[in-house]
Amino acid sequence: MRQRKSQHEPDPLLAELRRGQSIELLKELHILTRDGKLNQDSRRKLKQVNHLVQFIEKVLQDLGAGPGKPLTLADHGAGKSYLGFILYDLCFKALGTGHIYGIETRAELVEKSQELAARLGFERMTFVNLSVLEATTAQALPEKVDVVTALHACDTATDDAIAFGLQKSAQAMVLVPCCQAEIARNLNAHKALNLQRSALAELWRHPLHTREVGSQLTNVLRCLYLEAMGYQVVVTELVGWEHSLKNELIIARRVKSSNRQAAHRLHALLEQFGLTELLHTRFTLLPDNAANM
Repeated sequence: MRQRKSQHEPDPLLAELRRGQSIELLKELHILTRDGKLNQDSRRKLKQVNHLVQFIEKVLQDLGAGPGKPLTLADHGAGKSYLGFILYDLCFKALGTGHIYGIETRAELVEKSQELAARLGFERMTFVNLSVLEATTAQALPEKVDVVTALHACDTATDDAIAFGLQKSAQAMVLVPCCQAEIARNLNAHKALNLQRSALAELWRHPLHTREVGSQLTNVLRCLYLEAMGYQVVVTELVGWEHSLKNELIIARRVKSSNRQAAHRLHALLEQFGLTELLHTRFTLLPDNAANM
């Protein structure tokens, strides 16, 4: 006969917790239940955020974060601010310096995050009810931001976060794109013309392929754009595919002012796919004349 699990036996799912991670915070975020349990859905969420924090932690270390160098971080599309709160708990609290800004368009979520930060004594967290575009010029945010993050920023929100980072002279950006649809719409709009022009258009002739190719191409263009603007880019998986299909992680570190070769390749790719109009909308900050080489 199978023995009943002891009531006092530790929950194996709690192995997902980082050392020193606040149980009370995870309860407040409703990742843990009030009795300290973790269900499968919450486990996936916690695994993703904790794994992303590890990447950001390395970025902060590389940038020399510490008492002598307080860093600012802006989290776009913050939502309930899981990432911001856990990042503060595991990194910024120990550093004793630096500031996290959560940027979110839903006022009720901003208000709840403000209340939670005050209750936990997370003094170096600020939440603003703004779009990414508004945040670029808002007085509530500093003129320069060191690190920009965007977890599951939907469709063009990732591009807006990149534009924000460029305007704020960000030293690093950590992005997990989601639901990339803009390029797919553009590919679909010119599909008939491109089918006549090039056999390459067969890659997106069928609607399902249009979505998949559009999603892949979107992130390739984003990476080239970041490289053109002087960033060194690494692309990897956030967590295993069994946890999320939106799993691509882009980490960009500024290493120089610009990269004309990357700008040239970006222009060539846009031309190849019939998307050169994006040079006047999405990729307007390319190095001078580099796109016309």
